[in-house]
Amino acid sequence: MGKSPASQTTFFIIMAQFYSQPRQTPRQSRTVTVTADSLDALGQGIARLQGKTVFIPDLMPGESAQVRLTEEKRHYAKGSVVKRLSDNPARRKPACRHYGQCGGCQQQHIPVAMQRETKAAYLAYLLTRETGEACGEIPVLSGEEYGYRRRARLALVYSPKTKQLTMGFRQAQSKSTVAVTQCPVLVPRLEALLVPLQRCLSSLAAAPELGHAELADTESGPLLVLRHLAPLSDADLSALTAFCAEHNTALYLQGSAGAPPVAVCAPYPPHYAVAGLKLQFSPQDFIQVNGALNELMVAQALNWLELTKHDRVLDLFCGMGNFTLPVAERAGEVVGVEGVDALVRTARENARLNNLANAAFYHADLSQDITGEPWAASGFNKVLLDPARAGAAEIMPHIVALSPERIVYVSCNPTTLARDSQVLHGAGYHRNAVRMLDMFPQTGHLESMVLFTKTPPVSQ
Repeated sequence: MGKSPASQTTFFIIMAQFYSQPRQTPRQSRTVTVTADSLDALGQGIARLQGKTVFIPDLMPGESAQVRLTEEKRHYAKGSVVKRLSDNPARRKPACRHYGQCGGCQQQHIPVAMQRETKAAYLAYLLTRETGEACGEIPVLSGEEYGYRRRARLALVYSPKTKQLTMGFRQAQSKSTVAVTQCPVLVPRLEALLVPLQRCLSSLAAAPELGHAELADTESGPLLVLRHLAPLSDADLSALTAFCAEHNTALYLQGSAGAPPVAVCAPYPPHYAVAGLKLQFSPQDFIQVNGALNELMVAQALNWLELTKHDRVLDLFCGMGNFTLPVAERAGEVVGVEGVDALVRTARENARLNNLANAAFYHADLSQDITGEPWAASGFNKVLLDPARAGAAEIMPHIVALSPERIVYVSCNPTTLARDSQVLHGAGYHRNAVRMLDMFPQTGHLESMVLFTKTPPVSQ
C-alpha cells in the first residue's frame, strides 16, 4: 500500500480508535488541502494533517484534494472531497451510474486487487495486535468483483405529491432512497428485473401502500417477496402474477411485519446448491448472498477440519445447515446449534432431504449459559462457528473447555474475531491458517476465516 511498517502500524491504531468512536455532529467545518498516502479497509483515503489522521471517502493514495473537515477529534478527523486536484493512475470509472449516491458500494473507483490488499492488511494487523502472534500476508478467497450478489432488499417510497413510486437503495449517510435502474453487483438476472419490476409496482393501485421488495436468486430461478401494508385488489394480484409469469419469478406476499411470506405463484421450493448438496430455504431465511464465495468458504472449512468418520463435530451459529450438512457427509456425527428456531426447522428438513441421519440440530441462545443444554456436555473433537457481527464472546469459554483438536472460526467482523482469537490464544491455541473472504467486493465489508489448532502452524 506504499507505506512503511511503522506508519502502517500508526494508521491501523488510528483506524481502530476511529471505528470505536460514536458519530457526532461537528461544531464547525473548515476546508484544507491534503494528500492521501493510503487506504483504510472501508476504502477511505488516509491523509495527515497537523499530527492528525484524516479519513476521506473517494480519495486514493497519492491524490491531493481540497477537503472539508466534517468532524475533528484529538487524533483523527473526517472529511469530504470538495475538489480533487490530482488522480491516482489506477483510479477506475465506477461501473454503476448510481455510485456516489447509492450507499451500497463504497469502492468501485478502487481496483479490486487494491481493495483486497487493504482489507487483508487490516485483518492481519488486528489479529497480530490482539494475540501477539505475528500474522504474515493473508491469502484471499475471491470470485467475480461484479454480478455476485444473489439477494437484495429494495425500498419502496411513494410520494403523494408527485404520485410516483421510487424503488431503490438507501442513500449514503441518509434515510433517503435513491431510485436505481441498474446494480452491477447483483447477479445478472436480478439486475434485469429492476426496471420492469419498478414499472409493474408503479402501476398498482396499492403503490402508496407498499413497504419493500426483496429479490433472491435461486437454483430454480428468481423470487420476489413483496411487503404490502394494505390488502391487494384482484387487479393488482393479476398484474403481479402476470409479471412473475413473464419473468419466470416466484411470488410471495407479506401482509404484516414478522409474518411469514405467503406463496402466490411459487412452482418450485427455493433452494441453492453447496458442496454438492441441495439446501431448501424459506424466503425469509438467511443465506449467504455470494453463492460462489460460499462454495469456496465451505470447501476451505472442510479442508481445514480434516474430517473422518471418527469425528464428532459441533457447528455453532449453524443457520440452516450451510456448513453442517457438508460436514455430515464426511464426519461421523455433527451437531448444529442455532438461535433462530425457524432456521433450525429448515436445517432439520434439509438433513432429511439429503438423507443425512448423522446431523442433529438444536435451538439455543448462544449468548446465554448453555451448560444445561442436552448437546453441550457431549464430547466434540472439532468445532466450527460462524457468529453474527457481535462475535462469540459468551460461548468461547465452552469451546475452550471442550478442548477440540481443530477450530474453524468464520467471521463477518474482524474486530470481534480478533477479540475472540485472544481467548483461544490464551488457552494454548495457535492461529494455524487465515483467509480473507472477498465476499462483498466494492464495499467495506470484511469477512474472514481462521483455523486454530493446538500445534503451531507449518504453512498456510
